[in-house]
Amino acid sequence: MELIFAGGLILAVVACALTTLGNALAVPPFADVRARFQSSEAVLLDRHGAVLQERRVDARGRRLRWVTLVDISPALVRAVIEAEDRRFWSHGGVDPRAIAAALWDAGRGKRMRGASTLAMQLTALLDPALRGGRDGRGLLQKLRQIQGALALERRWSKDEILEAYLNLATFRGELQGVEAASRGLFDREPDGLGDIEAALLAGLLPAPNAPVDAVIARACRLALRLRAVPPCAEIAASAEAALHSLPSVRPEVALAPHVATRLLYSFGGADPARRIVSTLDAGTQRLAIRVLQQQVLALRGRNVRDAAALVVDNASGDVLAYVGGSGELSTAPLVDGVRARRQAGSTLKPFLYAQALDARLVTASTRIDDTPLDVVTALGTYRPENYDHGFRGPIPVREALASSLNVPAVRVLQQVGVDALVATLRRLGVMGLREPDFYGDSLALGSADVSLWELVGAYRALAKGGFYGGLRLTPADAARVPQPVFSPAAAFIVSDVLSDRTGRALSFGLESVLATRFWSAVKTGTSKDMRDNWCIGSSRRFTVGVWVGNFSGAPMWDVSGVDGAAPAWLEIMNALQADAPSDAPEPPRGLVRIGREWYLAGTEPVSPAAAAPQGEPGLGRILAPADGTVLALDPDIPSERERVLVQAAPADAKLALVLDGRRLGSAARPILWAPRRGRHELALLDAGGRALETVRFFVR
Repeated sequence: MELIFAGGLILAVVACALTTLGNALAVPPFADVRARFQSSEAVLLDRHGAVLQERRVDARGRRLRWVTLVDISPALVRAVIEAEDRRFWSHGGVDPRAIAAALWDAGRGKRMRGASTLAMQLTALLDPALRGGRDGRGLLQKLRQIQGALALERRWSKDEILEAYLNLATFRGELQGVEAASRGLFDREPDGLGDIEAALLAGLLPAPNAPVDAVIARACRLALRLRAVPPCAEIAASAEAALHSLPSVRPEVALAPHVATRLLYSFGGADPARRIVSTLDAGTQRLAIRVLQQQVLALRGRNVRDAAALVVDNASGDVLAYVGGSGELSTAPLVDGVRARRQAGSTLKPFLYAQALDARLVTASTRIDDTPLDVVTALGTYRPENYDHGFRGPIPVREALASSLNVPAVRVLQQVGVDALVATLRRLGVMGLREPDFYGDSLALGSADVSLWELVGAYRALAKGGFYGGLRLTPADAARVPQPVFSPAAAFIVSDVLSDRTGRALSFGLESVLATRFWSAVKTGTSKDMRDNWCIGSSRRFTVGVWVGNFSGAPMWDVSGVDGAAPAWLEIMNALQADAPSDAPEPPRGLVRIGREWYLAGTEPVSPAAAAPQGEPGLGRILAPADGTVLALDPDIPSERERVLVQAAPADAKLALVLDGRRLGSAARPILWAPRRGRHELALLDAGGRALETVRFFVR
């Protein structure tokens, strides 16, 4: 009774004092406070608004989203009211009994207990001028705080006061608001907090940075008052786990860390919610992440730890998936494998041949010598070799490019010129190139360092008829006007070659991971010492690039582009095209077709003899294997499955293929021959038994 009387008397005195302070403090509407609340995190969204990644951009405090009261655990609400403002639901902003009790304790020499209501504490959170310093609040500040609390209770509902307080209060260190506190300390959402977590969070409010033992003691006393009665030992164990280390807020969604670093690191946008919309598609991003991690796990025994992938929409240049690494499997998860420059391997050859086609230096049927070649450089002489260390003799450009032969590429570069190829690559967005003299003829074999971002942009140019337009990560990126690099005719021929499973059969066989059930043009590459694997290719709608290797630069163990990057490329591309057609592109103007081959107008053969290899009526030609070819049996392929393509033109049942004097079959369709070691002679005979052509090859 004495406390009630004293409280009433104190309240009367306070009311008189408040009249001397003038008008009541301006209290902002609840909706304005909630609208002004700003998370410390910037959020990366996909093209449909789905969250891809969160990244902190404000170092002043850790705040996450504003949480409504209905999404906060009732256990925490009960614990906070019991700990901070027991008569919260019954007073009007000031609790006279609490003030009287505090003064009574002070008069008896006891430590003065706190008497601030939640409304009073919230007033100080809303107005920095009312926050106490090192020595606490002065009398004038305290009176202003009371005045603000009374005004707040008149304008806001109790639920609004409670919701705002729980979102603005500091719980521990830099953790501000219930979302940051619950996720940072307990790795759970606010609606999932139990009695133990609720007691600990409420116990932190009076002194957020108190020693762990003091927090445990407060939480245990609070639990007893709440009659929740969790054992104090359990409270102590939870406190030790949560409070003895620095709080760590684990992102709810972490699908694009490297894109988030690039777009969110220095947030300068006008959006107060700090939300950036990207061109990425969350489903495609998840697909690429899953495929890369599966491929890295499959190759771990062959010293593979890292991978990256990029998926692009051909029409717009929008990046749909950007996976910079293999996540927890990576040796360096912060490295961005999409932007890192690595040795290109054979991935530059399509651009070399496209340039040679446009310069009228070669056609797709031009035969280039695949024979030993000594190249003189400033550092000495070197002899380029093919992947299998064999040589095929004179071979058409189509097969040389499709099968990725090295010596023909060097011979073509010697005609095109290193300076000219470097200039072309720069027009395709490959910007990290050195001066041409640095590379010499080795540029044909991919001695330049390039990024996956640059290569995918360049391959997209082939899919776009030779026009380079760059890529974009956000809809706000200015669209670049596509610039012609190759003629549409040259780009078409190169894409046609890269889609030709027959043309690549010399090196890869007819059935390989490069052979899709829909139209696609694809190229692999492997750098020196097997440090980098590439596979980049396009369907009509998408361009997909995959890199596999080690960020440390350590070589892989016997992993080529077909083993490393290509399986991941195929799985991603198959998923993208699962319900979409991808027919071969229509040939552009400026092309002439003779037999099975395409030519830039004016470069086509003019005599029947020259056109014979393309299969004109009445003549015949062996297409595969080429004369002088050296084939090597692959010890990794079971002998019962290894086959060599034998093919002639025209596809005519009246023509016969005869190997070492024994008939293999008619030339009506390609034949897959089980190879035998040794020298062999293959003849194409007409209906009268006359040999139209004979080739010799060797199997080792």
